[in-house]
Amino acid sequence: MIPFAIAGVQMQISTRNENITAMGRKLDVLMARFPWVQMVLFSELAPYGPSPHYAEPTGGPAEQIFCQMAQKHGVWLLPGSLFERVGDDIYNTTPVIDPNGQVVTRYRKMFPFQPYETGIKPGEEFCVFDVPEIGRFGVSICYDMWFPETTRTLVAMGAECILHPTMTDTIDRDVELPIARASATINQCYFFDINGVGDCGTGRSIVVGPSGYVIHEAGGGEETIPVEIDFARVRREREVGIRGLGQTLKSFRDRPVPFPVYQHDSKLDGYLNSLGPLIKPTRGSRAGVSLPPGAIAGPDGSMLMPNTHLTPKDYTETTNFDPSTEPPKY
Repeated sequence: MIPFAIAGVQMQISTRNENITAMGRKLDVLMARFPWVQMVLFSELAPYGPSPHYAEPTGGPAEQIFCQMAQKHGVWLLPGSLFERVGDDIYNTTPVIDPNGQVVTRYRKMFPFQPYETGIKPGEEFCVFDVPEIGRFGVSICYDMWFPETTRTLVAMGAECILHPTMTDTIDRDVELPIARASATINQCYFFDINGVGDCGTGRSIVVGPSGYVIHEAGGGEETIPVEIDFARVRREREVGIRGLGQTLKSFRDRPVPFPVYQHDSKLDGYLNSLGPLIKPTRGSRAGVSLPPGAIAGPDGSMLMPNTHLTPKDYTETTNFDPSTEPPKY
């Protein structure tokens, strides 16, 4: 047995105030109650919520506070994700912090939730990291798991446990649960899919083992989910098959086909190219409801009214949080 203890934190996430202080309190309580936990994972965009307005430079003030938290408790810490500004670009980024408070790697979300998560640049590098004497972990974020190639690539790189912060506050959470379970099963790995609640999530975080069994599925409220996993179980499943049956990774390795659909010049994606642009749907394209007289469908799916000049209200006018102030000291 190769045990390792991971806790997912499903907590209230506000869009009106910073959440870093509350995350610190949650971590303090968690480690006081469960001192055997070795790694902690929060939900996507937990520190500030989903507004890119709060993007920070790489290694910014918020990340430094999380490094202090990890060092204080001597744990691996993935504080969900936060928006990272690099020049004119903004990424949705998860830092991985070791028990000494050092950032060992960062993962940038490859599949922003288009066409709704606009203005966010996709990452281009897969992320795996090793915990010495334990095993290899992979990181993905939210919508990434809807593209099974992401998890399969992480596993091909040796990942035995996928850490997956998410922020799902929409009606498709029930769809994501079987995706998480299937991802664990077909890749013979552990899968931690941790969601928020409140403004930024409907909860129902899920932890799945390499045999496809659900270890825990959370409800819709705040929960702390400490789970001890066994990396020897992953290695045994990959050796003899899921529940002693299908050896999916070996079969994938020995595949007789090259999957040419992944090659853009293969001419097999002609149908996909016929689907049209990736934009928000307009009223005229849903349920036969026409646009109002004189309205024009914008390229992003918005509805434009000629000769009307409305200035959208600045997000900062509806929030109590001052982005010019530094995050709280921890």
